[in-house]
Amino acid sequence: MSKYEIRTQKKKDAIIKASLELFRTKGYTNTSINEIAACAEVSAVSIYNYFQNKENLVKECASALLGEVQEMVSSLLYEEMSFKDRLLRAVTLCAEKPHELLAENFSQEALEDKVFVELLGREMSKIRLDVISVFIESGKSEGVINPSIATDTILHFLLAASQVQAAWKTQEEYKANSRELYHLILYGMIGQ
Repeated sequence: MSKYEIRTQKKKDAIIKASLELFRTKGYTNTSINEIAACAEVSAVSIYNYFQNKENLVKECASALLGEVQEMVSSLLYEEMSFKDRLLRAVTLCAEKPHELLAENFSQEALEDKVFVELLGREMSKIRLDVISVFIESGKSEGVINPSIATDTILHFLLAASQVQAAWKTQEEYKANSRELYHLILYGMIGQ
């Protein structure tokens, strides 16, 4: 990497870090590009040059938050266990971790910002689906998942299941219902 590329990456990292901090405390709507620039010690022009707008910053923040989850799930592909167990762990991580990250990293005020939560949630869903699609393809190549079912169809089914989970209001409700939902995902209503 050249000195210019290193300097550019440092600026981008500072902008993402500042964005996360301000979104965490103030929410998306109440945070301006100028505030992010001041916190990151860069010009607002730099933010627009690198990210174009505040919405793209939310996407980068989601990627930064979910990076660890992506690594955890990707490492499951190579674990010595049945595909079913690996898939269950991956789906569980992708379902639970983002909610934990939101609760751990953002204030109540930020989580009440509907625009922010929608943007962040949409981006997190895209990242989760990308991660899970790798598992689906792996399952097809291992002969565990029916290759005649399109990956997109399976992803839509899993997305619908995640919307069911999102409707659960409490952690207790989640714990009580998630095992049955995962059983339905793996075996259907008539399955094993």
